[in-house]
Amino acid sequence: MSALTELECHQDELVARAREAVAQVRDPEIPVLTIADLGVLRSIDVATDGTVKVAITPTYSGCPAIDVIGFDIKMALAKAGFCNAHVRQVLSPAWTTDWMSETGKAKLKAYGIAPPAGHASRRALFGEESIVCPHCGSSNTERVSEFGSTACKALWRCKACREPFDYFKCI
Repeated sequence: MSALTELECHQDELVARAREAVAQVRDPEIPVLTIADLGVLRSIDVATDGTVKVAITPTYSGCPAIDVIGFDIKMALAKAGFCNAHVRQVLSPAWTTDWMSETGKAKLKAYGIAPPAGHASRRALFGEESIVCPHCGSSNTERVSEFGSTACKALWRCKACREPFDYFKCI
């Protein structure tokens, strides 16, 4: 094996180790989701000097959680033995709910938040016709407010079980 090949293998191992640490960072607003589930984690590179560069995309440009996520990424990397880390925000292309993993959507539903329905499109911006209740599965629901506990969620109510719930907007 050549020295270059050994170095590439070592780099691949470092990137995998860094990705494993970073992928476990939780969203501070929805702690059931990791940033990997959410699709916020864009890329991880490890330079030859050991510096880890992480790119993340916020769910929207004014997301107040992104600074906390950046700090948590640096902490997770430090615990994994990476002492020099840089986190940068990538705003283009803009984040979309299409980047959420199916596992993440299932976690949302189990947590009591209706996951995004459908795929991101211009039509999605005008609201959903009917959102399925994450508590009882009924589609007999109504929107109470365009905004829920965070700007990326809307507040809905189920007419069948009468429970309110957040809906993670399809963006």
